[in-house]
Amino acid sequence: MAETDKPLLIKRYASRRLYNTETSDYVTLDDISGFIRLGREVQIIDLKSGDDLTRQYLLQIVAEQENKGQSVLPTNVLNDLVRSYTTGVTSIVPQFLASSFDMLRDSQSKMVENMTKVPNSMASVPGFDAMRKQQETFLKSIMGGAAGWTASAEKPTESAETSAAAELREIKAQLADLQKKLSKL
Repeated sequence: MAETDKPLLIKRYASRRLYNTETSDYVTLDDISGFIRLGREVQIIDLKSGDDLTRQYLLQIVAEQENKGQSVLPTNVLNDLVRSYTTGVTSIVPQFLASSFDMLRDSQSKMVENMTKVPNSMASVPGFDAMRKQQETFLKSIMGGAAGWTASAEKPTESAETSAAAELREIKAQLADLQKKLSKL
């Protein structure tokens, strides 16, 4: 996958197969979801009509994630979304949602930044560094799917997932070690 700021162009053929124009191979919705989690924007175009199908496919990805039990959207939020389509509120909902996600990304970036600028008194607390790393890994895992967010403000890569997994294993080992030390006290 090429590192670029322009969206990854996916063409949908009449057979409904999705074609990645950068790698010249067919992709699935799971592949597209993976590209997005890595911070890549995608654009899905119908080859015959030229229609932009991106929204339709993104909604399908969200619906499939929700059906798999990975619920992010509470029922009351889904109800409010449905209501917004039947009322005159539809004009402010997209702006509200975009602003909300922007604020979430900003606040989590600031939280990670603040964790790295901790006063020396906190840094001297046993296990603080392990706890800070664990929180960073947690934030990376929940915000890794949000476009443009990384703890270190760099573009995510495919190896970021494997390094995050290794980092998580290391943090778990450190946490287990800390728990042993605490139980001895």
